[in-house]
Amino acid sequence: MELKKLFTSESVSEGHPDKLCDAISDAILDECLKQDKSSRVACECYATTNHIIIGGEITTKAKVDYRKVARDVIKEIGYDNVRYGLDYKTCKIDVYVKTQSLDIALGVNKQGAGDQGMMFGYATNETKGYMPLPIVIAHKLVRIATQKRKEGSFKWARPDMKSQVTIDYTNPNKPKIQSILMSVQHDPSFKKREFKNYIYNEIMIPVVKSFNMNTNFKHYINPTGKFVIGGPKGDVGLTGRKIIVDTYGGSSRHGGGAFSGKDCTKVDRSGAYMARYIAKNVVAAGLASRCEVQLAYIIGKADPASVMVDTFNTNKIPEKLILEAILENFKLQPAEIISHLNLTDPQFKALASYGHFGRNDIHVRWEDLDKVEDLKKYLSKA
Repeated sequence: MELKKLFTSESVSEGHPDKLCDAISDAILDECLKQDKSSRVACECYATTNHIIIGGEITTKAKVDYRKVARDVIKEIGYDNVRYGLDYKTCKIDVYVKTQSLDIALGVNKQGAGDQGMMFGYATNETKGYMPLPIVIAHKLVRIATQKRKEGSFKWARPDMKSQVTIDYTNPNKPKIQSILMSVQHDPSFKKREFKNYIYNEIMIPVVKSFNMNTNFKHYINPTGKFVIGGPKGDVGLTGRKIIVDTYGGSSRHGGGAFSGKDCTKVDRSGAYMARYIAKNVVAAGLASRCEVQLAYIIGKADPASVMVDTFNTNKIPEKLILEAILENFKLQPAEIISHLNLTDPQFKALASYGHFGRNDIHVRWEDLDKVEDLKKYLSKA
C-alpha cells in the first residue's frame, strides 16, 4: 500500500459566523481610521441567533455609530431574513465599548509594541501569489460560491459556507488534488441533486481548472445530507477564531494572535504583515524557494526581541546571509512598520474574509515586491 504525503487546508465564506464577527470588527476599525488615523482599536464581536454583541477597547476622536456599521455589514453579507437566524433589520445589537487601558497606552505612545508576542510570515514559490496551494484553492472555492450566490445564479444557497482541500504532495514536483469538500448552507426547499451538481460543475471544476490541476479528485458536498441551519443560528460566532484560515492554512507556524478588530499598534497584526512582506520578497528574489520569518516583540519596546528565518533547506545562500539581508533592508520597529506598510489606512474590512495574504483582488502594501532587487544583490555575496 502506497503511503501518500497529503496536506489539507480549509477556508470559510464571509457568511460563516466567525467571519461575520471579523467583518464587523474590521468595519468598525476602518470607520475609526477614516476619521482618526491615530485611533486605538481592539474591537471584539459575538454573534448568535438574531443577536450581536460588540465590545472592546476603543480610544478615538471618531464618532462611530457601531450599530449602523454592524447592520451594514450584516446586510452586505446577505443576512436579510429572520429565517436565516439573523436579519440586519431586526437583530438586537448590544454595545459594550470602553477606552484603551492607560497602562497599555504608555508603551504605545512611546512608539513601542502594544503587546508582547511572536508572529510568523511565510512564502512559497508553488503559486503565483507566493502562497501555499491548498489554502489558495480553498479560498477561491468559497469566494466564487459567494459571488455566484450574490449574483443570484447559485440557487438556494445561503451565506454560510466552508471548503476543504487536500493536496497530494507524494511527488513534490507534481502535486495533485486528492479531495475537495464543500459544505454550503441552503434553503429547506432546495433540490438536492441539482444543488450538488451545480457546486461540482460550476464551482469546483472551474476553480480547479483555473489552477491547471487534475479534475479526477474525490469530492464531498454537504456530507451530512443537509445544511439548512447555519450562520449564527447554527453556531455562535466570535472575532479572531479563524487564524489559520486568515494566514497560510497550516503550512506555516502561527504565533497565536488574531488580526481582526485590531489597529496596527498591535503587533499581532502589524508584525504578521511585516513578516509576510519579508518572506515574500526573499522568495521572489530567489534567495530560497520557501521562507518563514518569525518576529517577536516586548510590550513597550520598539526593537524586536528576536528575528528568525527558516528556509526549510531550500536556501540558495546561507540562512545567516539571508538574516543579514533582512536586518539591513527592513525596518522592524512598530512605528516604522505602520508607516512603511500604510497601516493607518482604512483597508481591513476587505481582508476579513478569504485571507490576509496572497490576495489578487485587492492591493495591500505588504504584498508588494519592491525589495526584490535589493535582496538579489546578496546572491553574489554567498
